[in-house]
Amino acid sequence: MSRIAKYPVALPSGTEAIISSDAITVKGPLGSLTQALKGEVDVKLDSGTITFAAKDSSRHAKAMSGTVRALVANMVHGVSKGFERKLSLVGVGYR
Repeated sequence: MSRIAKYPVALPSGTEAIISSDAITVKGPLGSLTQALKGEVDVKLDSGTITFAAKDSSRHAKAMSGTVRALVANMVHGVSKGFERKLSLVGVGYR
């Protein structure tokens, strides 16, 4: 199993996840996001945490389990807290 996929993703309050056979949808106060799931990753929702595991022991399945876990963790962060990027413009031409 991927080292990243070993850690479950916690769902904050006000956020819910819906897992179907081919996609996972995360809904929160800032919107909803959907990610397609490959058949190589087993995703389970247990009492506010999402766990990920590779269905077989192939290298590709292990890599995909870590990738899907990272994507879903970013989705949960995006719909609950949102992303913010501050841009600092420096220079004469940007005044």
